[in-house]
Amino acid sequence: MKALYRVTVIVLATIVIFAFTAFGQDFIKPSMKDRCPVCGMKAAMYPKWTAEIVFKDGSYAAFDGPKDMFRFYFNMKKYGSKKTTDDISAIYVTEYYTTQQVKATDPDVYFILGSDVYGPMGVELVPVKGKTQAETFMKDHKGKKMVQFKDVTPSDIPMGMMKMKMKKMKMPMKGC
Repeated sequence: MKALYRVTVIVLATIVIFAFTAFGQDFIKPSMKDRCPVCGMKAAMYPKWTAEIVFKDGSYAAFDGPKDMFRFYFNMKKYGSKKTTDDISAIYVTEYYTTQQVKATDPDVYFILGSDVYGPMGVELVPVKGKTQAETFMKDHKGKKMVQFKDVTPSDIPMGMMKMKMKKMKMPMKGC
């Protein structure tokens, strides 16, 4: 009887693990405790730009925008992560028009580079779902390049951030 119980537990555990790794995990809404590992900003403060990498072990990294998500994705070690791209279960971005989370790797999601739309950290890779919508965004917002997730390269990621003017305060531009 104990052997049957053990076999049942092992089989059920295997099914649960397979379900999480095979189908990916859902977007986890960032809390105010979740800071972008690239720039340190609170990801939850920018729900229209939030991006997220969910790992197979259930942990996740939340970002204030796709730009920092891509920086992290291409060089996780630089930002203190022991994870690799093999550990990733799913990657989410917030779609520009609907402000809903979509899988960044969906072939129907395009990233628009060089537009006049700025995110929390300035120039951004703007995620748009649907080729027609992406082409419209390109025209309306002076986009320079339209790519899918698989085609984004480190050289596509905008450097620096938008300069902010603040009275009697100098803001360090550390990390981002």
